[in-house]
Amino acid sequence: MNTPAGLTFVDPTVVVNQLKIEPGAIVADFGCGAGFFSFEFAKRVGDGGKVYALDVLPSALEVVTSGAKNYNLTNMVPKRVNLEKENGSGLSSNSVDWVVIKDILFQNQKKNIIFTEVNRILKTGGHAVIMEWDPSESLVGPDKELRISKEALKTLVTDAHLTIEEEINVGGYHYAFLVRK
Repeated sequence: MNTPAGLTFVDPTVVVNQLKIEPGAIVADFGCGAGFFSFEFAKRVGDGGKVYALDVLPSALEVVTSGAKNYNLTNMVPKRVNLEKENGSGLSSNSVDWVVIKDILFQNQKKNIIFTEVNRILKTGGHAVIMEWDPSESLVGPDKELRISKEALKTLVTDAHLTIEEEINVGGYHYAFLVRK
């Protein structure tokens, strides 16, 4: 979607195409919302893979469930969770290859618990893609005061014993890091 400023919103296909997603991979989409990234990952991992679409809102999970049926994606598992609680995803330790986090950190107080959960569920060598609102943009999105700077996000990642591999291009209103356990 183009905006008057010439910037675009994040396109899940463009992001996923930049990642080395293997067929059969296990993915956890933290705060999946309407499932835009969940659906794209589900297509990429195929029938041998699985995508856990995790959200606190039942209404979001209803949209994901309906969308999975519409797209004939049988490898999705919508699940209501509270990621601000210890072991909040309910997933097993060292059980997923990828974690997706998009636009949830600005609205959560216990960010360190979320990143501890990322570390706990990722397999050694597993990856996370973390996307947040660019603090320098204010045309759309949350108030600038709620946005997380790149430096603050880097600190959260390293404090959780994760490693930033690279910054990836995800669109004009956001920035993202590819992270490895």
